[in-house]
Amino acid sequence: MRVQLLAGQYVALLVPWFGADWKKLMIRKCLFPAAGYGTRFLPATKAMPKEMLPIVDKPLIQYAVEEAYSAGLQHMAMVTGRGKRALEDHFDTSYELEQQIRGTAKERALDSTRQLIDTCSFAYTRQVEMKGLGHAILSGRPLIGDEAFAVVLADDLCLNPDGDPVLAQMVALYKQYRCSIVAIQEVPREDTRKYGVIAGEQIHEGIYRVDTMVEKPSPEDAPSNLAIIGRYILTPDIFDLIADTPPGTGGEIQVTDALMRQAQAGCVLAYKFKGLRFDCGSVEGFVEATNFCFKQR
Repeated sequence: MRVQLLAGQYVALLVPWFGADWKKLMIRKCLFPAAGYGTRFLPATKAMPKEMLPIVDKPLIQYAVEEAYSAGLQHMAMVTGRGKRALEDHFDTSYELEQQIRGTAKERALDSTRQLIDTCSFAYTRQVEMKGLGHAILSGRPLIGDEAFAVVLADDLCLNPDGDPVLAQMVALYKQYRCSIVAIQEVPREDTRKYGVIAGEQIHEGIYRVDTMVEKPSPEDAPSNLAIIGRYILTPDIFDLIADTPPGTGGEIQVTDALMRQAQAGCVLAYKFKGLRFDCGSVEGFVEATNFCFKQR
């Protein structure tokens, strides 16, 4: 991806992999890395995927898939691991259960899940070893192919009661710029060690062209307080960049390292999204999200 400055605006130039296949100009697929152990929620996650933890009466993974569907994506690709069979079962027909509740008021409780099953396709692969988010995304390459795609981390619950879902906002931005995009939010300086952190030039309100991207910096080394959260749109060249990225601390392959190389070669945008984000990978964020959703209902 190359970026050219025209009339005071950054305009992404289409690269050869688009070719004549205009389908590649659209975001059709969403990847859900869901192989982690969820150790912060033990013992609840000893036998249950953390992505199946319910916010009120709906699991986190369904919130994530609904967000992708609302953004116009219909092909859902999940990278799972051992003990994650419940994710597949959730997006499948349960004949015994549905027969049991047929004709009762409880039947309507499955309407939202049935809609996703009827309108979306679901594909699954396993991340055999836990080697970081970059490795998880690379594990999903056979499900994505040679096209741009979204990535949603289900334990980052994003809600925007007064407007478009966060991923829909990013898809609209991709249609304009045609490059990789990461969602960001401001965090307290002392929390930068928990996130990938970006710095760059603001080219429009809430939109930054990334110059620097650091994974989990200490507060004194952080280039800003703009932290990457679990929403990405990635162009397909990211796969080769991840494959060529050496493991970092703890033997993990970080997607931020690959994105930094992509930014140096062309363009990566960071988008300060509109809406709320709850870190449901933490107990505090999970409880906050549950209380918020319950009050909304």
